[in-house]
Amino acid sequence: MLTNQEVAEELLREFGEEVYGFEEPFGMLTLTTTREQIIPMLKFLFDHKKFKANFLTDLTGVHYPDTPGLEYAVVYHLHSLIHNFRLRIKVFLAEGDERIPTATSVYESANWMERETYDFFGIQFEGHPNLIRILNIEEMDYFPMRRQYPLEDTTREDKTDALFGR
Repeated sequence: MLTNQEVAEELLREFGEEVYGFEEPFGMLTLTTTREQIIPMLKFLFDHKKFKANFLTDLTGVHYPDTPGLEYAVVYHLHSLIHNFRLRIKVFLAEGDERIPTATSVYESANWMERETYDFFGIQFEGHPNLIRILNIEEMDYFPMRRQYPLEDTTREDKTDALFGR
């Protein structure tokens, strides 16, 4: 059975300082790497004779507007179906530089997930075979999951702040 420690040590041996921020929320090994190392790391985990991370469970984006230089994260969830081992990898991107290589060369299932992440967060997956909107209309000129809009309509006059705990 694989342990988080075993996988973390092997990744540190292979990628050195390019892998960092190790955590284990709810027992799942979580780490951070760079845009330049994400595809080599995915290939390493996929091809590794012992790890065999052969299933991309999920790929999504997160917007952290209050974190300068790290406003966007692309999050990969990998699963070894052979060992029932899960792993989360994060890559942080800066505002205005939301680009990352496509993972479709490693996991064909990344195709759809990258399109969805582009559609909602505007993250550009370089080398993607068909990076177009998948759920929203092509004419949209914004990305709805970016936290760039107020959560409430400040022009409303039909509510009393005291009723909402303010």
